[in-house]
Amino acid sequence: MELLRLRSSTSTPLPPTDAAGRWLRRFYTGLLYLMLPLALLRLYWRGYRDPGHRQRWRERLGFIPSLPTGSLWLHAVSVGETRAALPLIRALQTRYPDLPLLVTTTTLTGSRQVREALGEQVHHVYAPYDLPGAVARFLRNSQPRLAVIMETELWPNLLRQCAMAGVPTVIANARLSERSARGYARIHRLTALMLRDITLIAAQAEADAERFRALGAPRVRVTGNLKYDLPLPKTLLEQGRVLRRDVLGENRLVWIAASTHAGEDEPVLDAFAILRRRWPDLLLMLVPRHPERFDGVAAQCRQRGFPTVRRSEQRPCAPGSAVFLGDSMGELLRFYAAADLAFVGGSLVATGGHNVLEPALLGLPVLFGPHMFNFTEAGERLLAANAAWQIANAAELAVAVERLLTDPERRQAAGQRGRAVVECHRGALATLLACIEEQLPCRR
Repeated sequence: MELLRLRSSTSTPLPPTDAAGRWLRRFYTGLLYLMLPLALLRLYWRGYRDPGHRQRWRERLGFIPSLPTGSLWLHAVSVGETRAALPLIRALQTRYPDLPLLVTTTTLTGSRQVREALGEQVHHVYAPYDLPGAVARFLRNSQPRLAVIMETELWPNLLRQCAMAGVPTVIANARLSERSARGYARIHRLTALMLRDITLIAAQAEADAERFRALGAPRVRVTGNLKYDLPLPKTLLEQGRVLRRDVLGENRLVWIAASTHAGEDEPVLDAFAILRRRWPDLLLMLVPRHPERFDGVAAQCRQRGFPTVRRSEQRPCAPGSAVFLGDSMGELLRFYAAADLAFVGGSLVATGGHNVLEPALLGLPVLFGPHMFNFTEAGERLLAANAAWQIANAAELAVAVERLLTDPERRQAAGQRGRAVVECHRGALATLLACIEEQLPCRR
């Protein structure tokens, strides 16, 4: 408490607020309190499929274990944000070895990604729900020195409570699509109030920065996209070769459809059925985004007559196998390293796409659908370099995959161009670290 009170007493005055914004925040908070029982019931219900959802639920109300005070707090929602944050986390550990690092996530899969990638190197709890009491309790119990929030996690009460407690907040790798900006603009009074509570928004690109400024953010800087700075494990390519040799089969072409959502597996399997007529030995690695969909997708593959091997079965694909279902967590990069080309999901449905830079960095040609508003800049850069192709449906997907499978030289050249795009846009990590250094309160 002493550290928290010290920073509160020496922090700069909070920016002025307007009555309409304050009323909207109270209305928003009231709705959240009304929805709280439903949120807790949802955790309990999801616990039937995976008991992990029921565990540690008190952390979501701010009741967290005893933690060292004065930590660097980094929040990443789920798996994608956690993977993007790993270079930053490791750089912070190197730069500030004497400061404890607290990593929070919102989802169970994000929590498991933290534990798998970082183990006991960091402290981990779930982030509190965006309720004033829960956030204030979390801050009292953790007393962070600085909050680094990944990408687009903008929560009015969390940011307000941090400002009141004197905890600087940096929105790192911040992105804001046109679609999201229009949504925030509809509640512009609350949005402007919330953005004024943020110490610094470190935007991925100038377009993101301009959208934040248009909504009323007073402190925005363009630092670049951290996802370009993704380091590949030294053994990753070898892991991919071993997976190809021992599990998938060396003498067949392998196409990966990664991070698929509900509504995408059907067109992917439709395209695969077309392709199998020409390449009977073609193997599809199908990797659903969410674990709760694994069983359903496996059943769907088998209902279509595709002999399917699940990663969890820990057995090699027989020569007649058609689909390898990636029903594991934390292996996506290894799966990419074992494939010949990649389709990245979340893009045939209006989810906004997923990280297309990971397969590009591994030298794979990349395919994605029309809905890429969360990765607009990355997608456009790969398209401009002829390292990626955008498709709209199953028929176009089948045609694009066929062209690449038929022409190995084209496939290899596209992969090389994609890797070059990623390599030439690295550097966001160093810029972001400098921003964090500026905002980090003097250590007492």
